[in-house]
Amino acid sequence: MIKITPPNRKEPYQLLIQVFRRIFLVVPVAVAIGSVVAFFLWLLNFAIHFRFIHSWLLYFLPLAGLIIHFIYQSVGKSSERGNLLILEELHQEGSEIPKRMAPIILVTSVITHLFGGSAGREGTAVQIGGSIAAMFGRWFNLPQADMRILITAGIAAGFGAVFGTPLTGVVFALEVLAIGRVKYDAFLPALFASFLGDLTVSAWRIHHTVYHIDQVGGVESLHPHFLSINFLLIGKVIIASVAFGLASLLFTRTVHEIKQLFLRVFKLTWMIPVIGGSLIILLTFLLGKPDYLSLGVNAEHPGAVTILSAFQKTGADTWSWLWKTLYT
Repeated sequence: MIKITPPNRKEPYQLLIQVFRRIFLVVPVAVAIGSVVAFFLWLLNFAIHFRFIHSWLLYFLPLAGLIIHFIYQSVGKSSERGNLLILEELHQEGSEIPKRMAPIILVTSVITHLFGGSAGREGTAVQIGGSIAAMFGRWFNLPQADMRILITAGIAAGFGAVFGTPLTGVVFALEVLAIGRVKYDAFLPALFASFLGDLTVSAWRIHHTVYHIDQVGGVESLHPHFLSINFLLIGKVIIASVAFGLASLLFTRTVHEIKQLFLRVFKLTWMIPVIGGSLIILLTFLLGKPDYLSLGVNAEHPGAVTILSAFQKTGADTWSWLWKTLYT
């Protein structure tokens, strides 16, 4: 005789309570992350434009690199591992993200851009989000499963807030950091955190750069060609996507190989940022323009190559992507 177990009617309610509980925990985390990201973006904008006015700051880039090196050696400790440490916290029990990671990455990122170093914002956003979320998780005394979800939500909040792209923040946190293993139980907390983090940045009156606006609207949007399929364009996008992937592969491989080469050549690790900063100065002299320093979003001079100018037909050189790869 087959015994049929009746369904547990409490399970849906327990699941719903768990979801609301996690979202409730996410609220202070997302607001804190959004506030820190807003402060970071304000400082970043100030540092970049300050260097535009005082271009001689580039000559102190090797010294800035040396200062950053000693910051991590003296107070940074394990924070130097950056995103790798956050990945370990997500996938291994026993790993711990230090509270100092958020302020250290914020300060060192601003220093980098103040003196012209070519760097992005995504690493800073991930470390700010992961570090603050882990700090709150320890305050709440969360178990490992809830801690993992809170850190994922924190990463989504940081990434979404720093770029003003909350949906992208969710995808990044769930797929990229999950290394192919999407954790769908973190979807709603991550979605809520990412939007709340972005809203917090807006509440602090920090505005993100608008890269491109499609001039379609009103009556024009009802034109029959608006929804037509352009197979030639689709073909170009496919080819370009392959090129984007290869460029990304080149970048990641180059970063790894250069790091390993420098570690083999220079036994005194403090020499690496000094030599690196000096190479950036040399490259800028050889090119005769500072276009590939810092973020590459704001134009230091008329006609500069930036992400914004790339939307124009003559807004970038043929090898701009390669130069930016080398600088970074």
